[in-house]
Amino acid sequence: MDVYLEIAKESELDRFKKDLQEAFRISAEKEFGHKLDEPIPSDSDIEESFRCQGAVIYHVLLKDKIVGGAIISINEETQHNKLLLFFVNTGCHDKGVGTTAWRAIEKKHPKTKLWETATPYFEKRNIHFYINKCGFKIVEYYNKYHPDPNQTVSTITNEDDDDDMFRFEKSMDQ
Repeated sequence: MDVYLEIAKESELDRFKKDLQEAFRISAEKEFGHKLDEPIPSDSDIEESFRCQGAVIYHVLLKDKIVGGAIISINEETQHNKLLLFFVNTGCHDKGVGTTAWRAIEKKHPKTKLWETATPYFEKRNIHFYINKCGFKIVEYYNKYHPDPNQTVSTITNEDDDDDMFRFEKSMDQ
């Protein structure tokens, strides 16, 4: 499969943000059964990821066409690295693009000891992907009784929203 990564240029970040929000919107609207009032993740959440210490922003390309992206954070000292945001355009789902892109990320960062990421509880597709395709394990469940201590911006839009998330880790000591 002709999937590869390319560093996103500063001038491409607006498009990256729109593509990411579109991919997340489709999934969330399908799950919730209604149109969203606001983009997810929010512009500020994405921009915070862009500016995160050690951030690397990749386009995912398939045959020279951008079909997704990833924002990772590399800690050069500890090599406990994070996948902050990852998406594949819906037209490329179920074709191995995401799995191939993830393997390419791992290959580009061979010193990594531990990868960490999180996904909303309702994203069954993501949960399947991280566990069954990429080898992550669920290590924590964030919810209103056990909130994410690192969350700086709340995505809760009303009292009924739980903002539940699973945190995953993948040890590279295998």
